[in-house]
Amino acid sequence: MIDQNRKQRSLHGSLGVTAIKLLLFAGLFFIFFGFFAVSSPQIMRASRTAAVTMTTYVILTLCMIRIYGGFSIGRKRPLEILIATMISTVFTDLVTYFELEIMNVNQYNHSRLQFREFDVILIVLMFQLIWVFLLTYLAHNLYFRYNPPEKCLLIVGNLSSKDDYLRRFARRKKEFQVDKILSVDDTNWKYEIRNAETVFLIDIGAARKAEIIDYAYKYHKDVYTTTELSDVVINCSKHFLLDDISMLSSSFRGLSLEQRFLKRALDIFVSTFMIIVTSPIMIIEAIAIKVGDRGPVFYKQERLTRNGKIFKVIKFRTMRVDAEKAGKAQLCKENDDRITPVGKILRKTRMDELPQLFNVFVGEMSLVGPRPERPSIAAEYYKEIPEFQFRLRAKAGLTGLAQIMGKYNTTPRDKLMLDLMYIERYSIWEDIMILFQTALVFFKSDSTEGFDDKKKTEFSQKNAENK
Repeated sequence: MIDQNRKQRSLHGSLGVTAIKLLLFAGLFFIFFGFFAVSSPQIMRASRTAAVTMTTYVILTLCMIRIYGGFSIGRKRPLEILIATMISTVFTDLVTYFELEIMNVNQYNHSRLQFREFDVILIVLMFQLIWVFLLTYLAHNLYFRYNPPEKCLLIVGNLSSKDDYLRRFARRKKEFQVDKILSVDDTNWKYEIRNAETVFLIDIGAARKAEIIDYAYKYHKDVYTTTELSDVVINCSKHFLLDDISMLSSSFRGLSLEQRFLKRALDIFVSTFMIIVTSPIMIIEAIAIKVGDRGPVFYKQERLTRNGKIFKVIKFRTMRVDAEKAGKAQLCKENDDRITPVGKILRKTRMDELPQLFNVFVGEMSLVGPRPERPSIAAEYYKEIPEFQFRLRAKAGLTGLAQIMGKYNTTPRDKLMLDLMYIERYSIWEDIMILFQTALVFFKSDSTEGFDDKKKTEFSQKNAENK
């Protein structure tokens, strides 16, 4: 009866959120075309201009929803949803706006493009921002009014890390309520699963994981589990029938010739465009660095790419010239005093990465792929995680799944799983999605956090236990 009541309430909440999504889209649409109709009445009449621009707006909105994960109420924080929705809206508005101007829909530019209505697009964006803000928080509150936090059971491989787990769950307290934490060796796990709503399996062995998942499935429990290499392989597999036997097929041949051609073409086109567009910004950065401490503007460093090949990555220098005078590679720490004042700004905005567009253009890197690691640091990771070498099956990238989903100080094992997921399910559409989603990284306050000693210790302990 309790489950039925919860399902009924959840259904009501979902219907309410769906209605708000439709209202959100309708509002964005009518705000845009309503304001432009004042100066361009043709846009609201039955005409080719109206048909083309309105169709463009609808298609672009649907594409942006797909790329940025939709209006993910209940799974993302309101601020994350607000930022993602506004980025989608700005992109859609600007493309539709330029399309309107090119089609000469207003009385001023029949002879040539003058873009006289740019003030209108700014007003439109202001009203849309208010609309998105109001409906995001309305949907968020409505969803959690009908969906109380799920009562969770955590089954973990290491109870000594429970404080870290609780800290992470505290950030999602509207979604999950941790009722109990059990060691994987606890003999009472079946009873606890039956009394839980949701089960989290964290850093436990594959055999035990399969047994617990089977039991949780029997009692209709939602299951979340941390990722291992075998999970990545299975997740990226395809269904295959051997006569009438269902099997999962995994192929590890790398990118096809067609995929390599398309990926390289995308790299050349986008890197060329971005170099041209960002060249004024790069000139300003170079001047700021030179004025800051009179040191060199660029910093070249050996990194690893596909098949272990070494190349020199180019970045704007953000640290003191003598940052590694001891000759040993070091990860950036939290509040690292080696970073220059100008460097702090460049790192915060990720602008120090722009020269890597030249690495992409000449073919040493790709736009999307695992971030290139230094040989000496990679050698240390290999000792802890032998599977770390598998990320070298793809060309190093300027951005990647680990960058948009994780943080700078996400553990190497967790980044590895994201990189392998990207490699094994590669498609050109996946690259395009990641490129668009990279814009969200600039709004994540934790995306440039450094490593602290506690996090490095936890990582070492976790990998020692998994060996």
